[in-house]
Amino acid sequence: MSPKPSPSQQLPEALLDALIRAGLIAILAISCYLVFRPFLDLMLWSLILAVMLYPLQRRIADRLGHHEGQTASLIVVAGLLILMVPTYLLGTSLVDSAQQVMETVRSDALRIPPPSESVASWPVIGQPVHDLWQQAASDLSGSIEKYRPQIRELLLGLLTRIAGIGAGFLLFIGALVIAGIMMAFGELGHRSAHRIAARIVGPERSETLVELCTATIRTVAQGVLGIAFIQMLLIGVGFVLMGVPGAGLLALAVLLLGIIQVPATLITLPVIIYVFSGEGASVTTIVFAIYSILAGLVDNVLKPLLLGRGVDVPMPVVLIGALGGMVASGILGLFIGPIVLAVGYRLFWQWVDTQAGASESVETDIK
Repeated sequence: MSPKPSPSQQLPEALLDALIRAGLIAILAISCYLVFRPFLDLMLWSLILAVMLYPLQRRIADRLGHHEGQTASLIVVAGLLILMVPTYLLGTSLVDSAQQVMETVRSDALRIPPPSESVASWPVIGQPVHDLWQQAASDLSGSIEKYRPQIRELLLGLLTRIAGIGAGFLLFIGALVIAGIMMAFGELGHRSAHRIAARIVGPERSETLVELCTATIRTVAQGVLGIAFIQMLLIGVGFVLMGVPGAGLLALAVLLLGIIQVPATLITLPVIIYVFSGEGASVTTIVFAIYSILAGLVDNVLKPLLLGRGVDVPMPVVLIGALGGMVASGILGLFIGPIVLAVGYRLFWQWVDTQAGASESVETDIK
């Protein structure tokens, strides 16, 4: 009869079994991530759109008496029809602007004014900047030839970014369609979210976790990104119809300013001045000026309607999320980044507040 293993022998075997199981689970999780990684941005954006648009779907379904699937399809089709025309105009303008810059450089029609002497007095970088500027002003062709590799890399990077914007738009269309499918199964998705949250934080706190994540997504998506996107479309379409050079690039600048909560008048006022200086005062230019001013101020009307809902998220968190998301995932990350970072920020502070509340409760019991 073989001797019974001692407790000291059983412990290493149990530890080895646990390590093997953990290793197999880690391999499976990593493999699933690698397979799912190409679709991660698409699914994140789809989930964000579904959470943001679901209340609208419920209101429409209650009033029209339609099935949730039919209502979701109606929202998707309406969204595509509304966004297609202005987005196409802005995208075409953006490509045209890049092509005009390249043609101007190639044709040697670009002229740079000479620098003022005060530039040389700038600390540290003044003299190098003055010399480079002076060389470009006096012999632009020679400067372009001298820095041709750097200019080529810059132009290739610009074209890559433009291509990324087009890919991001196609990804957005796909995300909107998938969001419609998610909204069609909204009740099932809501129950699944509660089950996952209950598994993570426990049944007693699952409702709070789901409501916090939902409110944060809607606050940032509607109150910050939504307003900035609407303002970009309104101003950008006006610039395109007026024939403003670089309308697509200016529209992107409006989007960035809207995300960081800077007034769009920083863009619209110089453009209005440029239009009046080039075409003078006429009915067209006056209408354009009034429209641009009103479009630049539309955020003041939308913010009380959208930004006041849900939870507060500091603007630095939104800005860092936008910039970091754009660096990591391109134009689509500009929208996903702030929402992901805002959700993480709110969950972190809820965890801190929960721990602080538990500590205060213990101190009260001791006293």
